[in-house]
Amino acid sequence: MSVLDRIVDATREDVRRRRERVPLADLEARLHGRPDDRPFSEALLRPGVSVIAEHKRASPSAGEIRAGATVEEIVTAYEAGGAAALSILTEGPHFRGSLDDLEAARAASRLPILRKDFTVDPYQVVESAVAGADAVLLIVAALHPDDLQLLHREARALDLDVLVEVHDEEELECALETLDADIIGINNRDLADFSVDVQRTYELLADVPAGKTVVSESGIRTREQLEDLERVGVDAVLVGEGLMRAPEPEAALRDLLGLGPR
Repeated sequence: MSVLDRIVDATREDVRRRRERVPLADLEARLHGRPDDRPFSEALLRPGVSVIAEHKRASPSAGEIRAGATVEEIVTAYEAGGAAALSILTEGPHFRGSLDDLEAARAASRLPILRKDFTVDPYQVVESAVAGADAVLLIVAALHPDDLQLLHREARALDLDVLVEVHDEEELECALETLDADIIGINNRDLADFSVDVQRTYELLADVPAGKTVVSESGIRTREQLEDLERVGVDAVLVGEGLMRAPEPEAALRDLLGLGPR
């Protein structure tokens, strides 16, 4: 069983427990008090390459990433550093995140927020909307095409944008033919061994039709990488560990964007 399979199985069990504590009908009743949405997809199309800056507590490969840091201080630094949007990793068993992190980020920042998790059940889509997310992640490798369609439809019905993540040509074809996805995330991390190769973005980009928003994910650490990706037409990058591990996340993000010190 791959790492992805283990995480997906754990997620399904975690969702089952959450649904027992808070039935779907009760959760849906909370949609009436939902915060106003923020334009996630629009934020990725501003001039240059937009940065989706990620709050990430830990990972299976790296362990704990930034002990003692609060969500508020990290997302405030990201906003001051020029991030276009936030990604908040909410998966608990393997990444130590939670919906509390997303809610804290929503309260601390004005930026649009992607809930980054292993979305496998419509319950999670409603959770995302209630917690204040503006977009959700769907990973093609983790879902049957029918489930992918269902979750995409549920998210759009709640006015959530959807970042559809792919890793190879077959997954890209599925994202385009099954969903006609507007936002394509190309993950440079191999989910089998967690190695990272940014070349994956360049290889798949040629097969993405014009008019789609492309996000390169994982392995982005330098200004030169950003400039190279901009030249080939990438709209945005998602950056997590590189910023989370920086002594000063705001300064690191400003350097990445070529903004210089404040």
